[in-house]
Amino acid sequence: MLMHEAGADTKEDSMPERRVFIRVTNLEASYHGKPAVRGISFDVGEGEQLSLLGPSGCGKTTTLRCIAGLEKPTAGEIAIDGRIVYSAEHNIDVPSERRMLSMVFQSYAIWPHMTVFENVAYGLRVRRTHAEAVRARVTEVLRMVGMESYIDQPATNLSGGQQQRVALARSYASLPKALLLDEPLSNLDARLRVHMRQELKRLQRESRITNLYVTHDQEEAMALSDRIIVMRDGLIEQVGRPLEIYDTPRSRFVADFIGAANILAGHALEHRPSGATLSVGGARLACAPREDMPIPDADGNYLAAVRTVYPELRRERGDGADNWWPGTVRERILLGDIVNYVLEWPGGTLRVHGFPHTLFCEGESVWVHIPAGRAILIDADGD
Repeated sequence: MLMHEAGADTKEDSMPERRVFIRVTNLEASYHGKPAVRGISFDVGEGEQLSLLGPSGCGKTTTLRCIAGLEKPTAGEIAIDGRIVYSAEHNIDVPSERRMLSMVFQSYAIWPHMTVFENVAYGLRVRRTHAEAVRARVTEVLRMVGMESYIDQPATNLSGGQQQRVALARSYASLPKALLLDEPLSNLDARLRVHMRQELKRLQRESRITNLYVTHDQEEAMALSDRIIVMRDGLIEQVGRPLEIYDTPRSRFVADFIGAANILAGHALEHRPSGATLSVGGARLACAPREDMPIPDADGNYLAAVRTVYPELRRERGDGADNWWPGTVRERILLGDIVNYVLEWPGGTLRVHGFPHTLFCEGESVWVHIPAGRAILIDADGD
């Protein structure tokens, strides 16, 4: 079950207007001779936390490395703070060290023969910053990440989480125009990842630096991001705020990749601006409105996604005539804070996430309700 952490957005939140800080236009890139990024375009607002989310091989890291200047695209244009740093058409390719960006890698890249101070100060010394200014800046950023007391410690004495904090401090120390992060938490254990997610969110809010974050972890993207770009096979599948993508996926791929969803197939009985109705097995399912008709599957069926958290189970039927059906609990798995149910209902099999304050037994007859706004028509192009 995908839970929203503190700081995640709600439907009532409003997106601030942001000046475009990074602009990627028709970007193409290859990896070992094979197309990795296939003509994508997107903007990153000033001070925004934008995540590129997708499975391994979808092109997200290649995109990040192209922006950083560590990979050379084959086509397109990249602009940072209004300045073109790469253009295939105009033969522009600004070196990475002149793009005023910092990058945090999955491997931390901490030098073991240096102290914490020397690791963080390295970039400032390369720029020949005055010694007193180096000391002041290093102390400031180590305080930001809670590592000030370790300033003179050897890097070899640090845990994985502490090394990641030092890597972040080093990136912030050089006052970058934007911070690029490539799977920075993937080497940490589960509990420490959750803690570091919260720390990254806090640091981004305090520094207001533009962050472009690459991850394959849906929960990480949901917890950290102002917006998410879901990528697949070198293309952009969907762009939106975390809750928007969670609640209204456009395709089967997005519905399956983010969160847990039931994918229900049926024939369209009607499709109007006010909503659509599908015949799913023996169930007549009312769906949320969608302006365009979705792409059907190979059998001509239309698909609807229903997140497992939204169906409601009761022992007695509730009020209202629509989207209530009898069902039978076939499986129950108690996971502490949540309960996973598998139901048989007129539409076939339905997975439901519930809470242990009300438990239903295996074999018990129940009523299941799917609110009309929670059944979302999706494209079947994920098959």
